[in-house]
Amino acid sequence: MHLSKRAAAEFFGTFWLVFGGCGSAVLAAGFPTLGIGFVGVSLAFGLTVLTMAFAIGHVSGCHLNPAVSIGLVAGKRFPIAELPAYIVAQVAGAIAGSGVLYLIANGKAGFSLSGGFASNGYAEHSPDHYSLLACFLIEVVLTAFFLIVILGSTDERAPKGFAPIAIGLCLTLIHLISIPVTNTSVNPARSTGPALFVGGWALSQLWLFWVAPIIGAIIGGLISDTLFRAPQPNIREAMSKE
Repeated sequence: MHLSKRAAAEFFGTFWLVFGGCGSAVLAAGFPTLGIGFVGVSLAFGLTVLTMAFAIGHVSGCHLNPAVSIGLVAGKRFPIAELPAYIVAQVAGAIAGSGVLYLIANGKAGFSLSGGFASNGYAEHSPDHYSLLACFLIEVVLTAFFLIVILGSTDERAPKGFAPIAIGLCLTLIHLISIPVTNTSVNPARSTGPALFVGGWALSQLWLFWVAPIIGAIIGGLISDTLFRAPQPNIREAMSKE
């Protein structure tokens, strides 16, 4: 399929991830006293990936995340030449999803971006005030394991048809662990969308939510490729049999 169509799929998929995941946090997490809470937001992010994996996985691979695309390059599952188109589409989708969410949230009296608009942060802007180092480490570690799960569940030896479930549940688990720490990124596009609307501190701290997930994704991709990759046929043996 042409790259433009695959990039379009990534745009709509990332739109859904940000609108659904961040939307659950902005609109429903604390509404008004019986909101869905951390568990609900965690599940919402996982469901966005699971549903889109079935909807567009056969089109674009359903990356929805610049770090995932980069990790797949490191894991030798995705061509680096197509990386820029995917990243641009993912960031654009995240911004569009955040924009629609802002228009909806702003329709309620008293709404203010001072609440954070589901932005990611560290130190004083960490939900539970974790340090910069703690936030950096958790984003690296969680993104690395996210890539290991993605690459493992989509391996040719893995049970067929279950990858979306494994990946969606992995993202749910990641949020259950790290919402109090960073509000959970593991996705530079997801972090960029809300930060552009909040501005100020959210933009000044955005660098961490690009750098840490990308480092983690590369680590995860390299671990998977080095230790767990499917055995490749010996080229000389294959040639001798011809």
